[in-house]
Amino acid sequence: MSDVLIIGGGIAGISAAARLAPHAKVTLLEGEDSLAYHASGRSAALYEPHYGLPPVVALSLASGDFFRALPNLLTPRGLMIVAGLDDRAQFDHDCADMNLAQIGIDAARAMVPILNPETVAHAGYGAHAWDIDTDLLIADFAKTARAHGAQIVAKARVTELRRAGRKWQLETAQGRFSGEIIVNAAGPWADDVAHMAGIAAKGITPMRRSMARIPAPTRMDVARWPMVFGAGEAWYMKPDAGALIVSPAEEHPMPPQDAFADDMVLAEGLARYEAMVTAPVTRLIASWAGLRSFAPDRVPVIGADGQEPSFFWAAGLGGYGFQTADAASRLLAGLVLGHAPEFEQELVKALTPARFA
Repeated sequence: MSDVLIIGGGIAGISAAARLAPHAKVTLLEGEDSLAYHASGRSAALYEPHYGLPPVVALSLASGDFFRALPNLLTPRGLMIVAGLDDRAQFDHDCADMNLAQIGIDAARAMVPILNPETVAHAGYGAHAWDIDTDLLIADFAKTARAHGAQIVAKARVTELRRAGRKWQLETAQGRFSGEIIVNAAGPWADDVAHMAGIAAKGITPMRRSMARIPAPTRMDVARWPMVFGAGEAWYMKPDAGALIVSPAEEHPMPPQDAFADDMVLAEGLARYEAMVTAPVTRLIASWAGLRSFAPDRVPVIGADGQEPSFFWAAGLGGYGFQTADAASRLLAGLVLGHAPEFEQELVKALTPARFA
């Protein structure tokens, strides 16, 4: 029997295991063959601490010291937003939101030479964005969890979850597990897990986001290019291992599943990208999709359920799971262990599942 059973081995689940394992007997159950298979394995892998709503920004900023202290986790990237002549209002809003300085088109093209001066009318830039080595972060949390005795069980999709006296009983493909506390870190399946447990769903909605890897423009070294967003996040481009990742940045609600890219949506997004650059997309190297899960208010759901104090949520992280991982897991662990929160009460209240009661 465990003190804490964590359902889900993405960034939310494995970071929670690392924080809880020094203080409790922890078992993490992952339905796939390996950790971080779904949304966490398909992340754009950027740490931009000003990206998101205020509670997300607070968690991201509070995670910064941990990220900077882990050797080789962060690599400078930078973030740029570009907009056409008619998108000035959205561009101004985005720059203010993400603390970006407006720059001239010549300066923008010095950083990203393929920007089209005939269509890009506005550009903003900030150096406060870094690539995250997501594999390294997952591995570091897993190493910490195991070093403190946590059991990590793969291929253990939960098929039944019920309360039996003071314990939770779970049936999985790897057998039966029991524990005193549940942490629901099941990502797109978070509401399904709650339903099995007899807990009211929180409206966690999986949203598909498609991505394409395309070749870098001929004879161009893209390694130092910033990540580039279209105004209103209509698309984005990011250098990756000598190539470019381009996404239409769509949010298409769909049931939890192993997602795949929508070809038409991908084509539309690539067209929006092509409209702002001088290098046409001639072929795809690969395409894929991930599910980013959001609560109705688009704020993460972290803490004890309002109906059942032994059932904790670490869900609805949207596209912010990695960049908030340190602070989110510290907050969750403190709440599970009954410690006084190290974060402001206003933030704890904004994230609590009880807000949906």
